[in-house]
Amino acid sequence: MAVIAGQQLKQVSDNKRNGVMNVTNIFIHGLGQNETSWDAVETQLIMEHDRKAEKPNLYSMIKGRKADYDTLLQTFTDYCNDFDGKLNVCGLSLGGILALDYTKRFPDKVNSMILIGTPCEIPKMLFKLQWILFHLTPKTAFEKIGCSKKDFMSLVGSMVDLDISDALDQIQCKTLVLCGAKDKANRNSAQLLNRQIKGSLLRIVDNASHEVNVHNPTELSRVIKEFWSEQ
Repeated sequence: MAVIAGQQLKQVSDNKRNGVMNVTNIFIHGLGQNETSWDAVETQLIMEHDRKAEKPNLYSMIKGRKADYDTLLQTFTDYCNDFDGKLNVCGLSLGGILALDYTKRFPDKVNSMILIGTPCEIPKMLFKLQWILFHLTPKTAFEKIGCSKKDFMSLVGSMVDLDISDALDQIQCKTLVLCGAKDKANRNSAQLLNRQIKGSLLRIVDNASHEVNVHNPTELSRVIKEFWSEQ
């Protein structure tokens, strides 16, 4: 009981420091990333803006389970629902897809949402090409991000037929859509998400391609802080 109480007090303290009572910030990494991909952004937010965020490792959520998107979405949902109060969810690529699906299922739980380099529709041909490239990639490359090659390939394969464009016009939370200036593959998707999600904002981040959190963490942290401060 003492440990649980201490954790709860810490969460409340963190939320107070974040400027919003009982709201938890969550960064969700992309498919070829892990939670450390947010380190530079988090450092900037803490040092310059006094903001903190949770950074789950998605692969650890499906470890020992069936490695597919449905399983990942369910374990991610359980993770999010364990937090008291509302959430500011911020996801890149796969992380953005999870943020969208969670927000559709639990609209009252989400305070705001940031989508970065998130495909509005899964590009089937591109995913199939990526699957081939991943198949040729050494196992050690996957181990570096904390996932086995088998599980990674299984997860990618399960996402080919995903349809995330449904019910976008029903999203009510404040939403910011971001895309790296050099991320031409996702520029149209960013514009489509912006049109479909009512009241959403669209920003293009300079000096960045798809992995905005890695390519320009300083600018991204500034944009995130600005958006969160308005919530």
